[in-house]
Amino acid sequence: MTEYISPITLSDAAVNRIKIMIADRKKPTVGVRIGVCTKGCSGLTYTIEFADEKNPTDDVVETKGVTLLIDHKATIFIFGTEMDFVEENFQSGFVFRNPNEKGRCNCGKSFHV
Repeated sequence: MTEYISPITLSDAAVNRIKIMIADRKKPTVGVRIGVCTKGCSGLTYTIEFADEKNPTDDVVETKGVTLLIDHKATIFIFGTEMDFVEENFQSGFVFRNPNEKGRCNCGKSFHV
């Protein structure tokens, strides 16, 4: 039997934040959809949104009580990534630590592999 290796891992902070956001949404939610799109000065940017339904092309990752739906086309770009939630003095948000990144733009919003 082949062991399944998840394309992405979540920190406890990311799991907690996703659970809070889904609860605050007060609407049936399948999970959170993660992808990448062509955007920014380095070429790619991460996308994250609530998922009301599963798409046939989604890769499903269930971890720590959270369901992630990953656009199948994005899996190759994010394989091995850790998603974290960081709160700092003047900002907070999800952070992606991707070992496949070869560089980022100066503003940090986009990356390339």
